[in-house]
Amino acid sequence: MTGRRFLIATLAASAALTAVPAYAQTSEQIGLTQYGEPIFVEGEGLPDTEGSEAYDVTELDREDLIATGSGRIEDALSNIAGFQQFRRSDSRSSNPSAQGATLRALGGNATSRALILLDGVPMSDPFFGYIPFSAIAPERLDSARVTRGGGSGPFGAGALAGTIELTSGDPQSLGAFSGHALINDREETEMTGTLAARLGSGFALVSGRWDRGKGFYTTPGDQRVPATARARYDSWSTQLRGVAPISDTVEAQANVLLFNDNRTLRFDGANSSSEGQDASLRFVGRGDWAFDLLGYVQARNFTNVVISSTRFVPVLDQSNTPSTGLGGKFEIRPPVGDAHTLRLGVDYRKSDGELFETAISAFTGAVTSRRNAGGTNTDLGLFAENDFKLGALTLTAGARADRYTIRDGFYIARAADGALQEETYYDNQSDWRGSFRGGLVYDVSDRLSLRAAAYTGLRLPTLNELYRPFVVFPVTTKANAELTPEKLEGYEAGIDLTAGEGVTLSLTAIDNKVKDAVANVTLDDVTRQRQNIDAIHARGIELSAGIERGIVRFNGSLAYTDAEAQQEGADFDGFRPAQTPKWVAGATLALEPAEGWLLSATVRHVGRQFESDQESDALPAATTIDAYARVPVGDRFAIVLRGENLGDEEIVTRNQGGSVDLGTPRTVWAGIGIGF
Repeated sequence: MTGRRFLIATLAASAALTAVPAYAQTSEQIGLTQYGEPIFVEGEGLPDTEGSEAYDVTELDREDLIATGSGRIEDALSNIAGFQQFRRSDSRSSNPSAQGATLRALGGNATSRALILLDGVPMSDPFFGYIPFSAIAPERLDSARVTRGGGSGPFGAGALAGTIELTSGDPQSLGAFSGHALINDREETEMTGTLAARLGSGFALVSGRWDRGKGFYTTPGDQRVPATARARYDSWSTQLRGVAPISDTVEAQANVLLFNDNRTLRFDGANSSSEGQDASLRFVGRGDWAFDLLGYVQARNFTNVVISSTRFVPVLDQSNTPSTGLGGKFEIRPPVGDAHTLRLGVDYRKSDGELFETAISAFTGAVTSRRNAGGTNTDLGLFAENDFKLGALTLTAGARADRYTIRDGFYIARAADGALQEETYYDNQSDWRGSFRGGLVYDVSDRLSLRAAAYTGLRLPTLNELYRPFVVFPVTTKANAELTPEKLEGYEAGIDLTAGEGVTLSLTAIDNKVKDAVANVTLDDVTRQRQNIDAIHARGIELSAGIERGIVRFNGSLAYTDAEAQQEGADFDGFRPAQTPKWVAGATLALEPAEGWLLSATVRHVGRQFESDQESDALPAATTIDAYARVPVGDRFAIVLRGENLGDEEIVTRNQGGSVDLGTPRTVWAGIGIGF
């Protein structure tokens, strides 16, 4: 089904929501009544505990997520200094498998070291570990809560560099109907639509988004050849969500996310696709024994065609990479007195997948081999955490035990005629790993708080890192089935200050070390391999500032991180890890001169970084300016204007031996927004 047809079908199916009489009821009329009190569902998980303030936490509201030049969730998150993907390109002009997300300059490869949750469900791909950013539409969200560092704790394994918790919106935040249709100066289009309705005491919503464009040339003009292609993209996604009370204290939440994303990168025929079907069911209890019970299943797939950069014909067809994510979480908070908040729980995740690919001769076009590789990873975590409020002092401490397995790994290669070339079955790995976290917050006054924290965490190598090699000409990166889990040790201390009415400042000093970090290690000029190195050590400062005065709002963020790769005896020992800048900064100034108006401008700076572990092939620093404007026309319509990279800064996203890719050039969008 094409993106246009899918979006039309989504909106048509959801039109029935507007006919539900309950939607016209007032908030006082909506809801079941128990003992004279109305019941209202929240559509969220359990509230954050007071102990979470011991960690470096930033919250983005709905306007922060929407008011970006690109309309992409990754750009909204980039307003928090320290957030980065493996490469500087966004989810329209990169290979999906390179969309790993991390925080605190703990990068080095394309896998996510930050855990991204959408309504409690991990969004990372079960096989690759990348984040399907094109499927996460900012206009569907109510908020994002970003915890830099903080360890695994109750979040689950994978929260190595931090956790990003995304919460979907409801009829109150999204409105009965909302959407927009935009076109840019390259005649690319973006269409969204969301319908939401109150159904008795609950609500239901359906949302669709379709992005399509011919893209821009990622290849510099002096490197283009007749086979050079624009970064074409065509993606759609839809979300179905229903929330209903099942008692006076318990609500059920059901979510379905469907998406499909197709892209072209560098050369004609170099096409990739990713698709997914995610479903989850969640029960949240808000009584004396508060609890959160979540179960989910994910079906994902990825395809990719590699084109020779010398003969411009297919040399590798990664035709099928089916994978499944299966898991859940149960957390309970027993009533232990007003001074304590006790959290007990268990979580589980299973990632299963395999790769099917065909190698092709660049000279004859004949198949040279067919390869199949894959395996299964599992993690079972048990956690306990307690917050203790003692006057102006809040203490928090928690422990976690993870039982992980890396099993059933294999690699099989056959010649074109079916003759066996290689067949390897890898040894299973399994172990228990413990992790801990704790911290304190001391409220010196109503305006000043001091905090400190220490924590550890765990991340399993992905099936991609273990079993799938890949090529970005001229470099081949080999897999490594002997990789072991990464382990985090982190310390931080910070100050949170309210300097005046609507003025907040936050300063955090960090010392984070990832032991046995998985990195793409250079073996020779054209070969790398994923290997566990001794550590990636990052020390630095994170500064945030916010101002809200009348119609003016300002948010700024800066991070300086001195990071180094550590491997005794290696030539890269002491070098900066690949793809990790020292300086990252961003600032947004927004004006809301009247009801419904929003005018904002964002400046971002990313410092110089390197393509590989050898501190070679530099990616120069880049400073970009984005803008957003929403001007109401009547009560329900608005003119929407957006600008990306308005200074037309040259953004180098890849540099391998002088073969360069570029990021988004100056792009201007205009269209109509609607909201009821």
